[in-house]
Amino acid sequence: MTVQEATYYLLNKLQTIYAAGEASQISDWVMEAVTGAAKTERMMYKNTRLSGTEEERLMNFAERLLKHEPVQYILNETWFLGMRFYVDNNVLIPRPETEELADWIITDTKEEKMIAIEPAAEINILDIGTGSGCIAISLKKKLPAAKVWACDVSKEALTVAKKNAAKLIADVTFLEANILDQNSWGQFPTFDIIVSNPPYIPNQDKQSMASNVLAHEPHLALFVPDDDALKFYKAISLFSKKKLKQDGLLYFEIHENYGEATGELLKREGFSAIVKKDMQQKDRMVKSGLV
Repeated sequence: MTVQEATYYLLNKLQTIYAAGEASQISDWVMEAVTGAAKTERMMYKNTRLSGTEEERLMNFAERLLKHEPVQYILNETWFLGMRFYVDNNVLIPRPETEELADWIITDTKEEKMIAIEPAAEINILDIGTGSGCIAISLKKKLPAAKVWACDVSKEALTVAKKNAAKLIADVTFLEANILDQNSWGQFPTFDIIVSNPPYIPNQDKQSMASNVLAHEPHLALFVPDDDALKFYKAISLFSKKKLKQDGLLYFEIHENYGEATGELLKREGFSAIVKKDMQQKDRMVKSGLV
């Protein structure tokens, strides 16, 4: 099987379950992983035959993809703010709106719009529910003067996050902690910025979600009870009353249907609330500070 034949084979298989554009993108990622060559290089050598090992890998990847396993888990990698992160099914696959959240924090901090800190001063940042570490590590890479902490309740997720921090040479302090347990709060210092992309999908939404998400991504990081969908936002706002500096800021990623409710919750707890839409014009982020 030549490179070109392999590409067409994979693309035709994927188009049975994915839209044409998505199938093309996934095919490109897989072919690069199989051959070690970028698309332009593969076009130059399109008539080169795959080795037996390469063809075996291609068939294995295709079989897994056709069972709706996310390509990011198959290849154990994804991109976030221009950096390549390791991922497996112990952590969520980072979404574009999470990139927007991280970029919002980076832009605000660099422009000093929201925090009364001298330009050269060290700032303390905490990422709650870090998962793959994509937010915490990106903030450390883009704001190198910051001291960044990150926590998660999952040992397995922290293993992934630490692996990414080592790979990307990011000095982040990781802690195992359940933010819902107030007894765990004492181990944290105070922070200038607290950010979280917590679980926020009500269990009732499972029926409308894609099968590849339900079958492969960690439910611990996704779902909350139908009758307490904002439980993490309430807990983190209470935590922030104790651990956020007076001139500091709190950032959240939120469920698109709970922008108003999240804002109201924060205001009840003594915070301001600015709800921001993502590129799809959905309410997906909140910035707040102690009033």
